[in-house]
Amino acid sequence: MELIQGLKGYMGFGNLPMCIAIYYAAINVYSYALTGCDKYKARRRRYRISEKMFFVVSLMGGALGVVMGMTTFRHKTQHKSFYMGIPSIFLVNVICVLLVLRLV
Repeated sequence: MELIQGLKGYMGFGNLPMCIAIYYAAINVYSYALTGCDKYKARRRRYRISEKMFFVVSLMGGALGVVMGMTTFRHKTQHKSFYMGIPSIFLVNVICVLLVLRLV
């Protein structure tokens, strides 16, 4: 608890849950755009974004954006590692956020 209280003061924000919400929104907007960008590049047969990058961004909290991008752009939906892995990472993201918010 002392660490969390210290972070609140150090960050200059009195509301750590708000910081988490802003981060989560930003990383998911980025991951959604990343999925759209890769679909655009795929259609034009250009250099693609690596699958590893999608998983890294998802693990950083952007799994929801990737899932939404997969659905919206119909992209990477045939890859088992994506249609099984990314939603699983999303559940881990939700659990982590809930645990952090519970500590605050």
